[in-house]
Amino acid sequence: MAAAAALTATTAAPWVRAQALEKTKVTIAVGGKNLFYYLPLTIAEELGYFKAEGLDVNIVDFAGGARALQAVVGGSADAVSGAFEHTVNMQFKGQPMRAFVLQGLAPQIVLGVNPKTLPNFKSIADLKGKKIGVTAPGSSTNIMLNFVLAKAGLKPSDVSVIGVGASNGAVAAMRSGQIDAISNLDPVITLLQRSGDLRIVVDTRKPAEAERVFGGPMPAGCLYAPVPFVDKHPNTVQALTNAMVRANKWIQQAGAGDIIKVVPESYLLGDRAVYIDGFLASKPALSPDGAFPAKGAETAFRALGSVDDKLAAAKLDLNAVYTNAFVQKANAKYPKG
Repeated sequence: MAAAAALTATTAAPWVRAQALEKTKVTIAVGGKNLFYYLPLTIAEELGYFKAEGLDVNIVDFAGGARALQAVVGGSADAVSGAFEHTVNMQFKGQPMRAFVLQGLAPQIVLGVNPKTLPNFKSIADLKGKKIGVTAPGSSTNIMLNFVLAKAGLKPSDVSVIGVGASNGAVAAMRSGQIDAISNLDPVITLLQRSGDLRIVVDTRKPAEAERVFGGPMPAGCLYAPVPFVDKHPNTVQALTNAMVRANKWIQQAGAGDIIKVVPESYLLGDRAVYIDGFLASKPALSPDGAFPAKGAETAFRALGSVDDKLAAAKLDLNAVYTNAFVQKANAKYPKG
């Protein structure tokens, strides 16, 4: 009898949990799912953490974060796995978004030049008039490029920005000389660096360098959604956060070999050694617990304002673009992941 009761309790648990969720089927849009920037999302999916929370998650991959954001604005996705600064930009545009769990402590974006087309590169000023590849126009790779250009006295219009994606297309564009520089992420960066097709200029995979570049903590990849979605679906958002916090903690304890066993083969871009190097370079920039730094929204606002005078002059409620409430509960539930 006791065994039967225990079996009933075990089988009922997912049903009971799912009943408590306002929405069990959730679509998440992401721009470049194979990137280490979004590794916690893949880990949560592949290790079944979303399912363990009673969620049926569909992840739709786009060429860049700006396109993933468009999917949510257009209503074809519920949430975005994307760059934190989009939440600041969207409040300015009157379409408020709220970030609820962090994936990246630092942007992990690397700006590098092409040694073939710019052999005599000396400073950012040398990029004037050049072609620069980003994952997609308007994405975080583009925003960081604009910020670095602004610090050197250049406007976004002083360069030609070309969307090259976040995979083999980006690698091919550099190797063929179609672009003179690139703002992108791992594993693309490590692949280009190893083959001698990239000279690194700015490296925000290192949290300390990211803080120097941006003048403060710059939160990176996160899950965010329209504020009405977060307000109407608190249990669903909590379930998503629980899964992501577990993934963050699993990554912190994992070795490169563990990661390779979990991620899809296509993520390796044909070179396991490069993927391992990329993971080791990016791991320090991944969040250990999903929490947003207190001054992160201010840093993102300054970065965006440096290339947009209207945004810089705007009075925004930066406390409204993120919350740590869901993360605090997730960490209490899964103290060890």
